[in-house]
Amino acid sequence: MKVIQIRVKILLKEDTNASYIQSKVCSLIDYSFSKRKELLEMHKKNEYKFYCFDFPYPVESDKIYKKGKIYTLTIRTVNLDLGEFFSNSLLNIETHSIKALSSEIKIISQRPIEKIYSLTPAIIKNENGYWRDIMSIDDYERRIKENLIKKYNKITGEKMKEDFDLFNKIDVKNKKPISVKYKDIKLLGDKINLYISDDKRAQKLAYMALGAGIMEMNSRGCGFVNYKFL
Repeated sequence: MKVIQIRVKILLKEDTNASYIQSKVCSLIDYSFSKRKELLEMHKKNEYKFYCFDFPYPVESDKIYKKGKIYTLTIRTVNLDLGEFFSNSLLNIETHSIKALSSEIKIISQRPIEKIYSLTPAIIKNENGYWRDIMSIDDYERRIKENLIKKYNKITGEKMKEDFDLFNKIDVKNKKPISVKYKDIKLLGDKINLYISDDKRAQKLAYMALGAGIMEMNSRGCGFVNYKFL
C-alpha cells in the first residue's frame, strides 16, 4: 500500500465562506469524475472511496476565501488510479466556483508514526445525533478502530485480526462539537489526536489513514489527518 499525496493549485472564482469551501471542492471533484465512466460509477456507490482532502491553504483570517486568489488543495489517496487521476485529469477542470490549475504529486513514505491528528472534523454519521450524547468514550474509540480495519480489509482483501491496541492515547481537541455542513443538514464532529501504538497492525492502519481518512465521509472532506513520525 502506498499513500499518494497530490497538491493542487486552485483558483477561486468567487468569494466563499470557509463553512462552504468543502462542498465547493466536492463539486469540483464530483464534476471531474463525470468525465470518466468508471469513476462516476464509483462515486455513485455507497462504499469507501479511499481518498480524502484538507481545507484549501491558506485559510483566511476572516474565514472568507477570496475571489481571484490561488490556494493549495491537498488530496490524498491509497488508490493508485485515483492518484494518477487527481494528478493529471483534474487539471483544467472548473466549476462556477473553482478552477484547478496545476498539481504536484508525491508518495508519503511509510515510517514509524508517533501520532496522527485530524485537520478536518472526524464524523460519525448517526441517526440519533452527536456521539457524545449516545456513546461512551470506549465505544467511540472502538468505532475508530473498527472503521479503519474495515477500510484496510476492503482495500487489501485481507482480514486483519483485531486483538491489538490501535493507539495508546486519544485527545479530543475541541470542547464543543464542530459543525460540518452537508447538503441541507449540519453534522457534528471532532478534531482528535491519536497516539499510535507500536503494534505492526496499528502502524499499518495509521499509515493507511493518511490516504483514506478516519471515520466517515472522507470523500466529503471529513476526517483528513496529518502525521508525526517517530
